[in-house]
Amino acid sequence: MTFKKILAALDQSPLGQSIYEQALELAKTQNAELMLYHALNPDLILGPMLLPGEMGLAPQLVTQAYEAQQNYLDRQTQEVRDWLNDLCQGAIAQGVSTRFSYRCTDAGRGICDLAKEWNADLVLLGRRGRSGLAEALLGSVSNYVLHHAPCAVLVLQTTPTPSTALQSDVAQTDLAKTAPLS
Repeated sequence: MTFKKILAALDQSPLGQSIYEQALELAKTQNAELMLYHALNPDLILGPMLLPGEMGLAPQLVTQAYEAQQNYLDRQTQEVRDWLNDLCQGAIAQGVSTRFSYRCTDAGRGICDLAKEWNADLVLLGRRGRSGLAEALLGSVSNYVLHHAPCAVLVLQTTPTPSTALQSDVAQTDLAKTAPLS
């Protein structure tokens, strides 16, 4: 099976960096296009929104709070845009046709929507290894994507040890072996 369009879902963590590196290597091996993607979660960035009459606040104070939140979102968006652009330029310098996208949305839904819109052949993303109550409360992006993506999905997982070493769900085999060239 060959992949011509690889979507790499990234965050600014060591796992995200590993996903980028694996996606870049796979894109080189497969001579594929690469899409780098990051979801800005609006709930985490903006927090709960206030209505003008809530808690006895004057409307001008609420307006100032909205403006401060919008300024914060604008700064976060610019940081993500710059970060993704740097990664994109690094991939292009290595000969991989690369572009990037970011959206202010739920991560799982954003990944699946972009995979469908862009006609991705493969989504590459990470898994933090949450289970039980943590997964129930925080959700699982990788689980959502596995069940809703319109294409193949490769999940990289952090190891349960304190080290930052990574293992993939394909048992640390060479990605070229798991996705042979045709």
